[in-house]
Amino acid sequence: MSARPRRRRDVAEDNGKGTEPATTTSEPPRKESVFTRLYTGTGAFDIVGHRRRWFIAFALLVLVCIGSMGIKGFNLGIEFEGGTQIQMPAQGAQGAITSDEAKQVFTDAIGENASEAQQVGVGEAGTIQLRSSTLNSNQVAEVKRALFDELQPLGPDGQPSESVISDSAVSASWGGEISQQALLALAVFIVLVTIFLILYFEKWMAVAALIALIHDIVVTAGVYSLVGFEVTPATVIGLLTILGFSLYDTVVVFDKVKENTRGLLNLTRRTYGEAANLALNQTLMRSINTSVIALLPVLGLLIVGYILLGAGTLQDLALVQMTGMIAGVLSSVLLATPLLVFFKMRDVKYQQQAERVHARRANQARKAAATPGRESDDDFDPADDEALATELRREEAYAAAASVPARHPKAAQKRQRQQPQQQQQQRSARPTGKPSGKRKR
Repeated sequence: MSARPRRRRDVAEDNGKGTEPATTTSEPPRKESVFTRLYTGTGAFDIVGHRRRWFIAFALLVLVCIGSMGIKGFNLGIEFEGGTQIQMPAQGAQGAITSDEAKQVFTDAIGENASEAQQVGVGEAGTIQLRSSTLNSNQVAEVKRALFDELQPLGPDGQPSESVISDSAVSASWGGEISQQALLALAVFIVLVTIFLILYFEKWMAVAALIALIHDIVVTAGVYSLVGFEVTPATVIGLLTILGFSLYDTVVVFDKVKENTRGLLNLTRRTYGEAANLALNQTLMRSINTSVIALLPVLGLLIVGYILLGAGTLQDLALVQMTGMIAGVLSSVLLATPLLVFFKMRDVKYQQQAERVHARRANQARKAAATPGRESDDDFDPADDEALATELRREEAYAAAASVPARHPKAAQKRQRQQPQQQQQQRSARPTGKPSGKRKR
């Protein structure tokens, strides 16, 4: 038995009681949080667009660091200035010996202050180190005698012994040799990196990466000068180790920029700055994760070197690495890519491409105003080879339809060569009006 057809009254009752009438009200788009935009990397952070602010901020920071290095200088360690170092166990007959007690005894013995007094290690393995300017043999003997009389350091057998107090003279030439070798290694590193960046990327990417690298070196050295951290051979070695980390982060971002800007001069989707900013957003979360993971072991070295073992080589190495890594992350995100866009946009080709992008957007805005509800087609991915080829063909079609020279020179030359052949084929296909010699049956 078939159901009876519904009348207008039934439909009206359903609309009034049973079902809600269909509405086409569109809800406003939900605003994504900062963490969502950071994770998805949709280009919501306009880092490149505010590049002038970053340039001013980094320029002021570099000027402050250079000024500090020139006016205040560095707190050079004994390895660079030369001097005398006296070392003894941190356990005495009356209990643990503090660095302040040893420093006071040193001053009372010869009337001069020790430049540095620190405890290295903890427990029974702890030692007290006193550093000062170069002392003669009589002054060293007086200091050692005073330290034994006042503090009674214990030997391996648990009895006070003057023989456990040792001294050593450090020559300033040793630190100078280390500095020369470090500068030579830095020069070789920069030359090899420059060659690699030019071959793998391009000239302006290499220039931007090297400027960011020099910024990291200057800022790290400037922080040491401003705060007054002691510069030791471990500091110089640590400074060389941060160069690779700084360049690694920059190369990752530039590789994404290279991928996003493939065939850009033949497209009108995005300008070079917009494509570079999108690449920066897409790698921003990776840069943060890499930096945090890399800083955790360095922070562990700093804690172990300072709290557990006292000030020493581990602390110096971790301190310079942490300072350089933080500077490297900031420069690779906020300096290197904006510098690259600044250099590229000085090229006339990229300026003309940006003008075509703005012209296309103005045209799309007019069409959208004329036909509401028109969907946008801005979800183009330049990393997709098929999508890139399709977009290039579409751009050529746009250029031909607008009767303007094609943006792809090879395609324009090909069409010019094909035009005479097509015209000849059309003339040969036309009827001439002469009898063909055949009868129609």
